[in-house]
Amino acid sequence: MSINSRLLIGSAAGAIALAAAMPAVAQEAAQASVDEPSNAEIIVTGIRGSLQRNMEIKRTSSGVVDAISAEDIGKFPDANVADALQRLPGISIQRSGARGEANGVTVRGFGGDFNDTQFDGRHLSTASGGRAVDFTTIGSDFVSNISVYKTPDVELGASAIGATINVALPKPFDSADSKFAVKASGAVQDRSGKVTPSGAALASTRFADDTMGILAYAAYRRVDTETNQVFIPGWIGNYFYQCQAQAACQTSDFTPAKKNVLGWFPQQVGANQITTKDERIDGRLAYQWQASDDVLLTLDGNFTRQTLNTATYGYGAWFNGDDLRNVKQDGNGTVVDFNQFGTPMDFNASLARTINQTYMFGGNLKWDASDRLSFDFDASLSRSVLNPGRNGYQNAMDIGYGGTNADPNGPFLSTGCSYPAGATPTTAPTSCTNYSTILGANTGVKIGGPSSDFLPSIHDVGPGGDVSRFTDKSLIGSHVIAGFPNYFTNLVKQIKIGGKWDGDNLKVHFGGSFQENKYHQEGESPFVNGTFFRYGGYGAPSGRTGAVAPLPDSIYQGIISTNNFIPGYQGNLAPAIIKYDPVAVYKVLEATGRGTTAPAFNPDSVLNVKEQTFAAYLRINFESEIGDMPFKVSAGVRDEYTKLTSGAIGRNPVNLITVPTDPTLIQVGSFTPQQLIERSISYNYVLPSLDVKLEVKPNLILRFDASRTLTRPALGDLRPTINLGTLRKGSLAASGGNAGLKPYLADNLDLGVEWYYGSNSYFAVNGFMKFISNFIVGGVSTQTINGVVDPFTNQPAQFQVNSKVNGPDGVVRGVEIAWQQVFGETGFGFNANATLVNTNRNFDTSDISGSAFAITGLANSANLVAFYDKNGLEVRVAGNWRDKYLLGLGQGQGGTFGAEPVNVNKQFQIDASASYQVTKQLSVFVEGTNLNNSNYSTYGRFSNMSLDTFNYGRRFVFGARFNY
Repeated sequence: MSINSRLLIGSAAGAIALAAAMPAVAQEAAQASVDEPSNAEIIVTGIRGSLQRNMEIKRTSSGVVDAISAEDIGKFPDANVADALQRLPGISIQRSGARGEANGVTVRGFGGDFNDTQFDGRHLSTASGGRAVDFTTIGSDFVSNISVYKTPDVELGASAIGATINVALPKPFDSADSKFAVKASGAVQDRSGKVTPSGAALASTRFADDTMGILAYAAYRRVDTETNQVFIPGWIGNYFYQCQAQAACQTSDFTPAKKNVLGWFPQQVGANQITTKDERIDGRLAYQWQASDDVLLTLDGNFTRQTLNTATYGYGAWFNGDDLRNVKQDGNGTVVDFNQFGTPMDFNASLARTINQTYMFGGNLKWDASDRLSFDFDASLSRSVLNPGRNGYQNAMDIGYGGTNADPNGPFLSTGCSYPAGATPTTAPTSCTNYSTILGANTGVKIGGPSSDFLPSIHDVGPGGDVSRFTDKSLIGSHVIAGFPNYFTNLVKQIKIGGKWDGDNLKVHFGGSFQENKYHQEGESPFVNGTFFRYGGYGAPSGRTGAVAPLPDSIYQGIISTNNFIPGYQGNLAPAIIKYDPVAVYKVLEATGRGTTAPAFNPDSVLNVKEQTFAAYLRINFESEIGDMPFKVSAGVRDEYTKLTSGAIGRNPVNLITVPTDPTLIQVGSFTPQQLIERSISYNYVLPSLDVKLEVKPNLILRFDASRTLTRPALGDLRPTINLGTLRKGSLAASGGNAGLKPYLADNLDLGVEWYYGSNSYFAVNGFMKFISNFIVGGVSTQTINGVVDPFTNQPAQFQVNSKVNGPDGVVRGVEIAWQQVFGETGFGFNANATLVNTNRNFDTSDISGSAFAITGLANSANLVAFYDKNGLEVRVAGNWRDKYLLGLGQGQGGTFGAEPVNVNKQFQIDASASYQVTKQLSVFVEGTNLNNSNYSTYGRFSNMSLDTFNYGRRFVFGARFNY
């Protein structure tokens, strides 16, 4: 027997022993209810009613299913769907750092791209280029329940290695009576102090002798957030010259053989204050007609529109690997301190609007052909658009001072060297480039310790190193213009036909489906038309031409202090952030008559994907007994055939040139003619599943589940062309997709035990293993493209090309533990769970081959929800802990040694809520999130390689609900 098999069996056996030894207090509190008859009244509203429904869904399911149910109409446990899901075992959340909201979920270590999110069994479109759904775009106000299928249901699909998440929405026939519900609330973040409104209303009625019903709801939500961020976009893998450990280098030091000191350095460091206004409108209209006792027709439509208005103000300093001096490294090669001659200081400002819009229409017909035979016909269309009408924008600007200027008499010697003909790696250059500076500083970054406690400390800042003049407006000039607005669409059409034959001890489910998924993306870029650097260089105060300087006082709006910017962290920041209007700067620049500040259409951004999937399934449910123990088997198989075509615009660079206004920037001088590149692929997979459930006792259940599932590649990874990234001296990056990518495959095993030892109380342990193949990985290779020459070396340009391929296999193992306890009629109870996971594919920090691979998203986690629910008063306190984990591969900058890792530091967050039922129809409530003011932070290859650190503060919501 393998170690993995022993782990599963041992976990289940240990669960039985642990359950048998449950604390006496839990046993005694539940004893009276154990002997209650099976027809005892079930609470239908409130926290306990919700937990009861969740438990019954779990208990009666043939596979491994966990659920979250609304406590009443318009009363979902959390305002954010993902926040509610994280209370379930095996589920953790991913947060949007700038807003602090949960925008995705990870199930058993597999993130959003590995999960299939459905609305009433229908696949939901998403205009992101991935498979993941952004849960901040889903309103929770009138969600009925959410079921998480951790083992596949072949009727819903098997296209999720993580889980299938089915969101059940309300329908008119859910209630025998007319319903009306209204919810109004206000939200405030402790830092901003501004109250923002939210509201929702639902109406449902039945008519025509209860044969017809209609339901409608609408919701509006606004959340304002002010977030502080300290950032390093990426740690660049690099080989340093030996002389860089000293204060200066000589020409003879720049021989290739002496460039052999391995290390990683931060290419940029800075701080931002980000203010976000998040507005969302949701709507639903549903109609049902019971045409006869045997026929039910349902028509529905859903709409959501999220508008994000974001204002970002910050500063940043840029570094080049060859120009660092006084370089100090730790034992891992991390650069923990340095200085750079002539470092410029940028002040960035961005005003952006992003709109995410999704609608879904569907029709469903249920027909009971006989007492035993029934059919289900369903058709739906879902369309998502990022920036509908191309009405999103990103007005971003950098201004500042400093930088170096080529000067044969300058005091700083850098690379950009000339070598004699026939030079070898040990040959010294004949000459290198000297630089001088006017306002640049000898800036550096010191790393004081682990990223969980220390911010990267920037030092030696200000014009010429004078920190007292850090925000001196008389020295500031224009620099680069950055804005990359996008337009994405995703259209999903789906038809499903299902049948069910219901025998005495045998049930047969059969059917088929067709799904077409069309994805389109395009965008604009300031690099295409030269806008990026048209007004760059900082201007005359810094000894440069081309920029406008000084800029008029009318553009400035104030100063933001960085004092106590990220509470609880050590480290020094630059003293302040300048707040200014980038659009006002645009007007000043365009008034010079030198050209537009707008970006232009980028042909390299275009991607079209059409994916068609035909599926058929068969499932047989069989019930019998082993001795006197009920024994249930559900065996199913799903066959999926997929045909895919992807297309993009291809072109190659003809030459590379330098940019006078930005000495380290490289631009493509011209391209080859454009041409359409298309690739097609098809594949077919048979996906079996087996669920076995044995009721050892009426309250003790054993489960065994085995299945094969798949996850298709992210649509954005199917590009058949190579695109160039931002090109700078010593850093030429490119990326390519792969239209031939095949799906991830997983063979899954689950073994579990569930003990329902009291009314609304249970204890469960589930062990799982996933054997994954066809993993899609990003490998980095060094290659030339079309023979273009690097203008700094006069040699063939060496591009670091990151491309996607199907690669290695991996195994994920884990144990989920769940305990729900209600203490009789006291009103008190708790729901606790923990998940322990590991893998044989962890990231190897010593691997610099360019093809390092690891399974992402795996983290131990634990949740505890303690509550009181009695006499109209409900109080709930929730704590969520997640250990450090690997979020993904690929930082914002870098990639010399492959896709660098992004790790998330461990985090603990406390949320709480309370409500009081004033009358039978009216209740008031208050909620608080992140009460302990937890921060969110990430790091790179090693724990002291800080990437992002966010502080988004606490949030409070107060309001009232009225139900009739």
